[in-house]
Amino acid sequence: MTAPQSTQPYDVIVIGAGFGGMYALHRLRKLGYRVRVLEAADGVGGTWYWNRYPGARCDVESLEYSYSFDNDLQQEWEWPERFSAQPDIEKYANHVADRYDLRKDIQFNTRVQSAEFDQELASWSIRAVDGDTFTAQHLALAVGNLSLPRVPNFPGLDQFNGRWFHTGQWPKETIDFSGRTVGVIGTGSSGIQLIPIVAQQAKQLYVFQRTANYSVPSMNRLLTPEVALPHKAQYPAWRERAKDTPFGIAGHAPPEKFAADDGFEERQRLFETKWKTGGNISFLYAYKDLLTDQAANDLACEFVHDKIRATVKDPKVAEWLVPNDHPIGTKRLCLDTNYYETYNRDNVRLVNVRQAPIEAITPDGLRTTDEHYHLDDLIFATGYDAMTGAILDMDIRVKGGARLAEAWEHGPKTYLGVMVNGFPNLAIITGPGSPGVKSNMISAIEQHVDWIADLVEHMSRTGKATFQAQAEAQEQWVKHVNEVADQTLYPKANSWYVGANIPGKPRVFMPYVAGLDKYRKICDEVTRDGYRGVSIN
Repeated sequence: MTAPQSTQPYDVIVIGAGFGGMYALHRLRKLGYRVRVLEAADGVGGTWYWNRYPGARCDVESLEYSYSFDNDLQQEWEWPERFSAQPDIEKYANHVADRYDLRKDIQFNTRVQSAEFDQELASWSIRAVDGDTFTAQHLALAVGNLSLPRVPNFPGLDQFNGRWFHTGQWPKETIDFSGRTVGVIGTGSSGIQLIPIVAQQAKQLYVFQRTANYSVPSMNRLLTPEVALPHKAQYPAWRERAKDTPFGIAGHAPPEKFAADDGFEERQRLFETKWKTGGNISFLYAYKDLLTDQAANDLACEFVHDKIRATVKDPKVAEWLVPNDHPIGTKRLCLDTNYYETYNRDNVRLVNVRQAPIEAITPDGLRTTDEHYHLDDLIFATGYDAMTGAILDMDIRVKGGARLAEAWEHGPKTYLGVMVNGFPNLAIITGPGSPGVKSNMISAIEQHVDWIADLVEHMSRTGKATFQAQAEAQEQWVKHVNEVADQTLYPKANSWYVGANIPGKPRVFMPYVAGLDKYRKICDEVTRDGYRGVSIN
């Protein structure tokens, strides 16, 4: 652990050493600013440090889910697979940290407890759980959108005699499930990736599902030189094309046709081609109205429903696995390898806990309203307090003034997803109100960090001490984010996009879904207009 330098004031304190925090450190340090990154873990990687569960894998293709700021970096790094697994992404994060000597300015094993802004000093005071304190003019939150794991409040968990895990806090050591009876609660993205792997080891696997989710095959494969080298030869052009796409991904051309433009047979052929190509963006790019027109979406849903029924041999299990409560793509469309096929195994049983809810965890298993299941191990694949959880887990406030938790009591309000009225010099990387989680996260991270760095540079050049969102601009942005969402099918799903998985959390649609390309243009226009909507003093 690097020794703290509590007495030295910094220009910027960054919280989090994932891809957002690492790039913020590199970019700001290169501009000459004194930067310190505070990280709760003992290593870099953020979500790819914590999510070590079996089968953890990115759903954006490796050649695009990577930094673009240094061509030498993207030319030298070799990705082994089309969709990289967690260990390879963590290796990449460590390579970046080593290549740019980032660790000397990162303090690991340091969880932030609170941050307070002093208006008179125009400075943040940050306190860690262990008592270390830091001061800085600017505070940048790179805490991630999916980084505060949620364990449901089932009675009896503290009495469970077996091993239990959460996918978002998986231990570093290899966990062997051979010969054991295992229960997995949750069939979102983490569960869908993990379940086929655990099923291959366990003597018996029970999957406790409340809500079925859509998943499409990844068609993952080794990334051969025949694929990688031509891509690398055109890397700068690929990156420029990605900037003009909604998801920040250049590998799939945006669709030009509406679903109704094709007849049934032609539409089925296209869906089949997309299915066999693999990838969630590929499938959602079948037609341009899949996420805006219910009739078009229904056609895609019906295709996937038929795929599930054709794959899963037990008709009752197949019907339980058919999603019926949300349009496809309005929750994060999952990516899998042999997920539905896993339910044909003799050692796997799907338990419908919507029909028979979980009552309690018992010392030797789990009890629903109609049966008790003996378990040696229990895995929670139950997700996160998304987008705001890790931010509000810290006590962020202005001295003698507002607390962020109070300002966001009825849901998060930001300007551009980057700043908050009433909280000077607070910058959020891929925060609520930005397209972060609805895009290639690294593309969004680079855009955010570059924009924030330019703002800090502007303040430095002009001798200004503080920035914050103007109240009216923030209200207009929140209104715009909601208007854009209301033109789509996204609000029809009870997803973590609206905080539906957290009891008592305000139901607010948090991502900006007009696209990273449109968002980028808006941010550029704000800059050209002299930082319209931002008070700089």
